[in-house]
Amino acid sequence: QVQLVESAGGLVQPGGSLRLSCAASGSIFSIYAMGWYRQGPGKQRELVAVITSGDSTNYADSVKGRFTISRDNAKNTVYLQMNSLKPEDTAVYYCNARLKTYGSNLYDYWGQGTQVTVSS
Repeated sequence: QVQLVESAGGLVQPGGSLRLSCAASGSIFSIYAMGWYRQGPGKQRELVAVITSGDSTNYADSVKGRFTISRDNAKNTVYLQMNSLKPEDTAVYYCNARLKTYGSNLYDYWGQGTQVTVSS
């Protein structure tokens, strides 16, 4: 069993900052990549940022220069630092981990989601 536990989101004013974290635990053999996705009201889930075990990163164009993804491999934890937040960043943010458990192939695991609301 694998669990992804996300930190709480919250309400932030436009231009503000927020940091999300997500810790993976359980029978983990190796983690290939961890990332964040989001789903805004009436929208499909979209990739926000991803970081591989080799520290390669990829960002959605809409967050480049404002968001930074990082990870602590020893803690199986990924972070998303969000700066200069805009109302259009309002969404439920989901943590994702692509990993292997003992005896399995790569599989995607998801956190429960955390609400981020950007509003004055």
